[in-house]
Amino acid sequence: MALDSPVILEVAVNGTTPRSRNPHVPRTPAEITEDVLACVELGATIAHNHNDEPMFTEDGVHAVEPYVQAWTPVLDRHPDMLLYPTMAAGARGITVERRWGHVEELARRGLGGLTLVDPGSVNVGLLSDGRHLPGGADAPYENTVADAEYMCARTTALGAAPSISIFEPGFLRTALTLHRHGRLPSGAIVKLYFGGGIEFGLPPTEKALDAYLEMLEPSGLPWSVAVLGGDVLTSGLAEHAVRRGGHVRVGLEDFAGPGTPSNTELVRGAVELLDRLGTRPATIAETRGILGLARR
Repeated sequence: MALDSPVILEVAVNGTTPRSRNPHVPRTPAEITEDVLACVELGATIAHNHNDEPMFTEDGVHAVEPYVQAWTPVLDRHPDMLLYPTMAAGARGITVERRWGHVEELARRGLGGLTLVDPGSVNVGLLSDGRHLPGGADAPYENTVADAEYMCARTTALGAAPSISIFEPGFLRTALTLHRHGRLPSGAIVKLYFGGGIEFGLPPTEKALDAYLEMLEPSGLPWSVAVLGGDVLTSGLAEHAVRRGGHVRVGLEDFAGPGTPSNTELVRGAVELLDRLGTRPATIAETRGILGLARR
């Protein structure tokens, strides 16, 4: 991709970030709608949100209706916008059918266009200062190969496209193996998540990105970067990614830099970076084109 080609901007609007950490984080469906729409106006074309269910649950169930409430006004205004939910972590012993049930129902209703596929397992409980992530699990976030194959097969059957989460290099190797054997759904975008203040995976450095790209580039799959518990912009990772043909995710789910910015401020920062590099955010139609997705 040439440096002046448009770049997909994703905004992860909340995650588990509480208002005690940042008063601007949207938590209710109405607040999520408002934030997503404001970020779309600035150039975001993919949005991801959580609701107020705990990530580390005993039964693995997440509700469908809060997503429907938040997304419907967005899709009424921007029918081709791409949105996707989260999935319960730490729900060991709970079937993937149960943990992924809300993702399936949203796709069945034709909402969002993207599913969530996590093709591996990872420890995400430890912070860089030695404390434990609030509400974090003592055991890994676990997705078996069979779980990944299930999520891919159901995504294909439902006519959706997958957001592929990559927390560790092993996640990517699994995803690429599925891709080589024709079992990765079409329209996939690979999300390279780097550990910032959360101790997992690779650090947000140019050499770490190069390691991922050595594995990824032969596939031709589109990819983006994010820093969980850090700042993808000030770390320099976003610029490295754009220069290498990648895309960028920002948002209050991930951000752990100074101050308490809003999601719109983070998106504006990404747009300013793209402008400095001689490029711009992809439109919604261009984003679908980059992923090979038809318009609704």
